[in-house]
Amino acid sequence: MTKVLVAATPVSGHHGPLLRIASHLVAAGHEVVFLGGARFAAEVRAAGPEFRALPAEADYDDRDFTARFPERSRVPAGPAQTMWDVMHVFGDPTPHQYRALREVLAGFPATAVLYDNLFLGGVALSLAELPGRRPATYSVGISPLGVESRDTAPHVLGLLPPADDAQRAEYAAIAARMAEQRAPLVTHLRACFAAAGAPLPEGPLGRTLTDAADAFLQLTVPGFEYPRSDQPAGVRFVGAIPIPAAPGQRPPVWWPELERARAAGKRIVVTTQGTLANTELGRLVVPTLRALADREDVLVVAATGRPDAAEQVTAALAPASLPGNALVAGFVPFAELLPLTSLLVTNGGYGGTQAALAHGVPLVVAGDSEDKPEVAARVEWTGTGVNLRTAEPADAVLREAVDTVLGTPAYRERAAALAKEYAAHDALGLIEALVSGPERG
Repeated sequence: MTKVLVAATPVSGHHGPLLRIASHLVAAGHEVVFLGGARFAAEVRAAGPEFRALPAEADYDDRDFTARFPERSRVPAGPAQTMWDVMHVFGDPTPHQYRALREVLAGFPATAVLYDNLFLGGVALSLAELPGRRPATYSVGISPLGVESRDTAPHVLGLLPPADDAQRAEYAAIAARMAEQRAPLVTHLRACFAAAGAPLPEGPLGRTLTDAADAFLQLTVPGFEYPRSDQPAGVRFVGAIPIPAAPGQRPPVWWPELERARAAGKRIVVTTQGTLANTELGRLVVPTLRALADREDVLVVAATGRPDAAEQVTAALAPASLPGNALVAGFVPFAELLPLTSLLVTNGGYGGTQAALAHGVPLVVAGDSEDKPEVAARVEWTGTGVNLRTAEPADAVLREAVDTVLGTPAYRERAAALAKEYAAHDALGLIEALVSGPERG
């Protein structure tokens, strides 16, 4: 039995994958402590690990970012907001996360520590001491790989890899300008790591954050990530973590409508804005309902991730009513829904996109915050869907994109090919073998 410490940023998209890893390790017989957000305490304990709460300085409720980060709403979405997030949402907690890790390890001598790639206290732990004098550390990539490379565009812009030398030169110029703009970010993070007692080494920031751990476990397959001739040796593509089924839970009351629709030859289109950027359903979910309202050949499922789903959608549609070919749901059993789905219209959450492709479901992607432009660009690059390059597409644009994906077999064929690649990877099994095997550390 191995003692394992798992740590997660208190954001749903970060917490979820790390908890599934922790739960798997417990089921495999390992002793696991989970360090995370206080609001997830009951969920963690029900999944099996022992729970420890992050200190107040590093904890917040991601359902209401404004309460903890009121100034964030004044930063425009895109690269500026991403930089702000790295500085304050992820950077500022670094010394407090590091202290919490050390406190847990003082009474729980874990031989392995896993943390999501933006839990920067884990990076500080990796940097503070040489391997062999600390637990083996594993950073888990829950967002697109952001390491700098001569073979890719500057990260966060959602640009495809360079097609020729002229575009390489263009990207190099963009990268130089971005480096100047990011100088405050680098200075800020250096101060955060210095406060933790683990100074950042010189060099490109993305590569430092990737290389610090003993291994960087990217939650995707090689076919969904840009090839890099200069990729760090520690990066391992482990595949996607399966969405867990909901044993013992009854299917939603509307589930028979799905079965009737499929029996009638209709295709299921699911639309979602994920778990974080779902406060304004009028950006994507509602436009999708409007755009497909007259389609008799589809049934649209709006997966809102909100307990007040019906009220929010009804208010946004007013004075129109809910289309007859639509279902509105709060929390959806995606493990059961995706095998029935013909198309996912999404704002580009990384985990949801991985799950869709693992089931061979093509996509229409519309997102502009966090890492979503990078996810959308990879969907375009793999030929598994349409990248709308906006978070608020017009109804007509959405209708055309849905028609294109549903009417072009190549999109589903490419998604099906990637699904085979996902099926060949056992993310949870590989991670369990790494943290418990003789090659650990």
